[in-house]
Amino acid sequence: MKNIMVFFFLGFGILSHSCAQQKETYKPGEWLKFRVHYGFINGGFASIEVQNSFEKNQKLHHVIGKGWSTGLLNWVFPVEDQYESYIQPKSGFPVRAVRKVKEGKYTKNVELFFEKDSVITIDHKRKRRNSEAAKNVHDMIAAFYYLRNNIKKTLKNKEHIKINMFFDGKEFPFKLVKLKEEIIQTKFGKIKCIKFRPLVQKGRVFKAKESVTIWVSADQNKIPVRIQADLAIGALRADIDKYKGLSHPLEMVID
Repeated sequence: MKNIMVFFFLGFGILSHSCAQQKETYKPGEWLKFRVHYGFINGGFASIEVQNSFEKNQKLHHVIGKGWSTGLLNWVFPVEDQYESYIQPKSGFPVRAVRKVKEGKYTKNVELFFEKDSVITIDHKRKRRNSEAAKNVHDMIAAFYYLRNNIKKTLKNKEHIKINMFFDGKEFPFKLVKLKEEIIQTKFGKIKCIKFRPLVQKGRVFKAKESVTIWVSADQNKIPVRIQADLAIGALRADIDKYKGLSHPLEMVID
Protein backbone atom coordinates (compact mmCIF):
# COMPACT_ATOMS: atom_id res chain seq x y z
CA MET A 1 0.00 0.00 0.00
CA LYS A 2 2.97 2.33 0.18
CA ASN A 3 2.68 5.42 -2.05
CA ILE A 4 -1.05 4.87 -2.54
CA MET A 5 -1.86 8.58 -2.69
CA VAL A 6 1.17 9.36 -4.84
CA PHE A 7 -0.15 6.76 -7.26
CA PHE A 8 -3.68 8.14 -7.20
CA PHE A 9 -2.96 11.79 -7.65
CA LEU A 10 -0.20 11.39 -10.20
CA GLY A 11 -2.77 9.30 -12.01
CA PHE A 12 -5.49 11.89 -11.50
CA GLY A 13 -3.21 14.58 -12.86
CA ILE A 14 -3.00 13.18 -16.38
CA LEU A 15 -6.07 14.82 -17.83
CA SER A 16 -5.68 17.10 -20.85
CA HIS A 17 -4.96 20.84 -20.58
CA SER A 18 -5.80 23.98 -22.50
CA CYS A 19 -6.28 27.67 -21.79
CA ALA A 20 -9.97 27.56 -22.63
CA GLN A 21 -12.55 29.21 -20.40
CA GLN A 22 -13.35 27.03 -17.40
CA LYS A 23 -16.53 24.98 -17.33
CA GLU A 24 -18.40 23.60 -14.35
CA THR A 25 -16.83 20.16 -14.46
CA TYR A 26 -17.01 19.85 -10.68
CA LYS A 27 -18.46 21.75 -7.73
CA PRO A 28 -18.20 21.76 -3.92
CA GLY A 29 -20.00 18.71 -2.58
CA GLU A 30 -18.48 16.31 -5.10
CA TRP A 31 -17.16 13.13 -3.48
CA LEU A 32 -15.50 10.15 -5.16
CA LYS A 33 -14.43 6.84 -3.64
CA PHE A 34 -12.20 4.17 -5.21
CA ARG A 35 -11.56 0.54 -4.34
CA VAL A 36 -7.88 -0.41 -4.59
CA HIS A 37 -6.69 -3.91 -5.53
CA TYR A 38 -3.30 -5.62 -5.49
CA GLY A 39 -3.96 -8.39 -7.96
CA PHE A 40 -7.00 -10.22 -6.53
CA ILE A 41 -6.53 -8.77 -3.04
CA ASN A 42 -8.64 -5.84 -1.84
CA GLY A 43 -5.91 -3.56 -0.54
CA GLY A 44 -7.90 -0.54 0.58
CA PHE A 45 -9.74 2.57 -0.53
CA ALA A 46 -9.10 6.14 -1.59
CA SER A 47 -11.48 9.09 -1.61
CA ILE A 48 -11.42 12.71 -2.72
CA GLU A 49 -13.96 15.44 -1.97
CA VAL A 50 -14.45 19.17 -2.56
CA GLN A 51 -15.56 21.65 0.12
CA ASN A 52 -15.91 25.42 0.29
CA SER A 53 -13.39 27.24 2.46
CA PHE A 54 -12.51 30.83 3.42
CA GLU A 55 -8.98 31.91 4.32
CA LYS A 56 -7.88 35.52 4.74
CA ASN A 57 -11.21 36.69 3.29
CA GLN A 58 -10.59 34.61 0.17
CA LYS A 59 -13.08 32.02 -1.07
CA LEU A 60 -11.28 28.76 -1.89
CA HIS A 61 -12.03 25.18 -2.84
CA HIS A 62 -10.71 22.90 -0.11
CA VAL A 63 -10.06 19.47 -1.64
CA ILE A 64 -9.30 16.52 0.65
CA GLY A 65 -7.85 13.26 -0.61
CA LYS A 66 -7.52 10.20 1.64
CA GLY A 67 -6.07 6.72 1.26
CA TRP A 68 -6.31 3.85 3.75
CA SER A 69 -5.55 0.14 3.90
CA THR A 70 -8.05 -2.56 4.88
CA GLY A 71 -8.18 -6.24 5.73
CA LEU A 72 -5.02 -8.36 5.81
CA LEU A 73 -2.83 -5.65 4.32
CA ASN A 74 -3.89 -3.30 7.11
CA TRP A 75 -2.32 -5.71 9.59
CA VAL A 76 0.84 -6.18 7.52
CA PHE A 77 1.34 -2.61 6.36
CA PRO A 78 -1.22 -0.09 7.70
CA VAL A 79 -1.71 3.05 5.62
CA GLU A 80 -3.48 6.28 6.55
CA ASP A 81 -2.65 9.09 4.12
CA GLN A 82 -4.26 12.49 3.71
CA TYR A 83 -3.59 15.09 1.05
CA GLU A 84 -5.25 18.52 1.03
CA SER A 85 -5.18 21.45 -1.37
CA TYR A 86 -6.66 24.94 -1.08
CA ILE A 87 -7.39 26.11 -4.62
CA GLN A 88 -8.38 29.47 -6.10
CA PRO A 89 -11.62 28.75 -8.00
CA LYS A 90 -10.99 31.33 -10.72
CA SER A 91 -7.37 30.52 -11.62
CA GLY A 92 -7.28 26.87 -10.56
CA PHE A 93 -3.88 27.35 -8.88
CA PRO A 94 -3.26 26.32 -5.25
CA VAL A 95 -2.37 28.67 -2.41
CA ARG A 96 -1.66 25.96 0.17
CA ALA A 97 -1.31 22.19 0.28
CA VAL A 98 -0.92 19.59 3.05
CA ARG A 99 0.54 16.09 2.94
CA LYS A 100 0.16 13.84 5.99
CA VAL A 101 1.40 10.29 5.52
CA LYS A 102 1.38 7.22 7.81
CA GLU A 103 2.65 4.11 6.00
CA GLY A 104 3.83 1.41 8.35
CA LYS A 105 6.48 3.08 10.51
CA TYR A 106 7.06 5.84 7.97
CA THR A 107 5.42 9.22 8.62
CA LYS A 108 5.45 12.57 6.86
CA ASN A 109 3.83 15.90 7.72
CA VAL A 110 4.53 18.61 5.14
CA GLU A 111 2.79 21.88 4.28
CA LEU A 112 3.28 23.88 1.07
CA PHE A 113 2.63 27.58 0.52
CA PHE A 114 2.47 28.72 -3.09
CA GLU A 115 3.83 32.24 -3.47
CA LYS A 116 4.07 34.33 -6.66
CA ASP A 117 7.48 33.02 -7.76
CA SER A 118 8.29 30.32 -5.22
CA VAL A 119 6.96 27.47 -3.10
CA ILE A 120 7.67 27.39 0.62
CA THR A 121 7.87 23.90 2.15
CA ILE A 122 7.44 23.47 5.89
CA ASP A 123 8.39 20.05 7.24
CA HIS A 124 6.58 19.90 10.58
CA LYS A 125 8.13 16.55 11.51
CA ARG A 126 11.73 17.70 11.07
CA LYS A 127 10.98 21.35 11.89
CA ARG A 128 12.51 22.58 8.65
CA ARG A 129 11.56 25.34 6.24
CA ASN A 130 12.69 25.60 2.62
CA SER A 131 11.89 27.87 -0.32
CA GLU A 132 12.27 26.84 -3.98
CA ALA A 133 11.88 29.07 -7.02
CA ALA A 134 8.76 27.92 -8.91
CA LYS A 135 6.02 29.70 -10.82
CA ASN A 136 2.60 28.49 -11.99
CA VAL A 137 2.94 25.03 -10.49
CA HIS A 138 0.40 22.67 -8.96
CA ASP A 139 0.43 20.13 -6.21
CA MET A 140 -1.06 16.77 -7.25
CA ILE A 141 -4.63 17.47 -6.13
CA ALA A 142 -4.79 20.97 -7.59
CA ALA A 143 -3.46 19.59 -10.89
CA PHE A 144 -6.27 17.04 -11.00
CA TYR A 145 -9.03 19.64 -10.65
CA TYR A 146 -7.37 22.27 -12.81
CA LEU A 147 -6.96 19.88 -15.71
CA ARG A 148 -10.42 18.41 -15.32
CA ASN A 149 -11.87 21.88 -15.57
CA ASN A 150 -9.88 22.75 -18.69
CA ILE A 151 -10.26 19.64 -20.83
CA LYS A 152 -9.49 20.18 -24.49
CA LYS A 153 -12.11 18.64 -26.76
CA THR A 154 -9.85 18.76 -29.82
CA LEU A 155 -7.10 16.67 -28.22
CA LYS A 156 -6.10 13.97 -30.71
CA ASN A 157 -4.98 10.40 -30.12
CA LYS A 158 -1.21 10.18 -29.41
CA GLU A 159 -1.03 13.94 -28.78
CA HIS A 160 1.24 14.93 -25.88
CA ILE A 161 0.41 17.47 -23.15
CA LYS A 162 2.56 18.89 -20.35
CA ILE A 163 1.89 20.50 -16.99
CA ASN A 164 4.30 21.61 -14.26
CA MET A 165 3.84 20.03 -10.86
CA PHE A 166 5.57 20.45 -7.48
CA PHE A 167 6.26 17.37 -5.36
CA ASP A 168 8.84 16.45 -2.68
CA GLY A 169 10.37 19.92 -2.81
CA LYS A 170 10.95 19.95 -6.56
CA GLU A 171 9.26 21.19 -9.71
CA PHE A 172 8.91 18.65 -12.51
CA PRO A 173 7.13 18.47 -15.88
CA PHE A 174 4.36 15.91 -16.21
CA LYS A 175 4.06 14.68 -19.77
CA LEU A 176 1.14 12.57 -20.97
CA VAL A 177 -0.48 11.19 -24.08
CA LYS A 178 -4.06 10.50 -25.05
CA LEU A 179 -4.38 6.92 -26.28
CA LYS A 180 -7.98 6.43 -27.41
CA GLU A 181 -11.60 6.13 -26.24
CA GLU A 182 -12.85 2.93 -24.62
CA ILE A 183 -15.98 1.64 -22.91
CA ILE A 184 -15.30 0.45 -19.35
CA GLN A 185 -17.54 -1.92 -17.40
CA THR A 186 -18.14 -0.64 -13.86
CA LYS A 187 -20.42 -1.63 -10.98
CA PHE A 188 -22.76 1.14 -12.15
CA GLY A 189 -22.84 0.05 -15.80
CA LYS A 190 -20.80 0.72 -18.93
CA ILE A 191 -19.11 4.14 -19.14
CA LYS A 192 -17.49 5.69 -22.21
CA CYS A 193 -13.99 6.83 -21.21
CA ILE A 194 -10.94 8.62 -22.56
CA LYS A 195 -7.79 6.57 -22.00
CA PHE A 196 -4.59 8.42 -21.04
CA ARG A 197 -1.03 7.40 -20.22
CA PRO A 198 1.62 9.62 -18.61
CA LEU A 199 5.30 9.36 -19.45
CA VAL A 200 6.80 9.11 -15.98
CA GLN A 201 10.38 8.82 -14.85
CA LYS A 202 11.43 5.37 -13.71
CA GLY A 203 12.34 5.49 -10.05
CA ARG A 204 11.15 5.09 -6.47
CA VAL A 205 7.41 4.96 -7.17
CA PHE A 206 7.00 3.60 -10.68
CA LYS A 207 8.44 0.38 -12.03
CA ALA A 208 9.09 1.67 -15.55
CA LYS A 209 8.35 4.47 -17.95
CA GLU A 210 4.73 4.50 -19.18
CA SER A 211 3.59 2.30 -16.27
CA VAL A 212 0.36 4.16 -15.40
CA THR A 213 -2.93 4.20 -17.31
CA ILE A 214 -6.12 6.10 -16.43
CA TRP A 215 -9.62 6.01 -17.88
CA VAL A 216 -11.60 9.27 -17.47
CA SER A 217 -15.31 9.55 -18.17
CA ALA A 218 -15.91 11.13 -21.57
CA ASP A 219 -18.94 13.07 -20.32
CA GLN A 220 -18.98 16.57 -18.78
CA ASN A 221 -17.80 15.32 -15.37
CA LYS A 222 -14.39 13.98 -16.49
CA ILE A 223 -14.08 11.81 -13.37
CA PRO A 224 -11.51 9.00 -13.09
CA VAL A 225 -13.23 5.66 -13.63
CA ARG A 226 -10.25 3.30 -13.51
CA ILE A 227 -6.52 3.67 -12.76
CA GLN A 228 -3.92 0.93 -13.02
CA ALA A 229 -0.16 0.84 -12.67
CA ASP A 230 2.90 -1.34 -12.28
CA LEU A 231 4.67 0.00 -9.21
CA ALA A 232 8.01 -0.81 -7.67
CA ILE A 233 6.04 -2.77 -5.03
CA GLY A 234 3.76 -4.63 -7.46
CA ALA A 235 0.72 -4.13 -9.64
CA LEU A 236 -2.12 -1.86 -8.52
CA ARG A 237 -5.62 -1.19 -9.85
CA ALA A 238 -8.35 1.15 -8.63
CA ASP A 239 -11.98 1.36 -9.74
CA ILE A 240 -14.69 3.89 -8.99
CA ASP A 241 -16.74 2.49 -6.09
CA LYS A 242 -19.04 5.32 -5.00
CA TYR A 243 -19.78 8.89 -5.98
CA LYS A 244 -22.07 11.80 -5.14
CA GLY A 245 -22.46 15.51 -5.77
CA LEU A 246 -21.44 15.43 -9.45
CA SER A 247 -22.13 18.56 -11.50
CA HIS A 248 -23.78 16.44 -14.21
CA PRO A 249 -25.45 13.02 -14.31
CA LEU A 250 -22.89 10.29 -14.97
CA GLU A 251 -23.55 9.10 -18.51
CA MET A 252 -23.92 5.36 -19.12
CA VAL A 253 -23.66 3.44 -22.37
CA ILE A 254 -26.94 1.74 -23.26
CA ASP A 255 -26.58 -1.47 -25.28
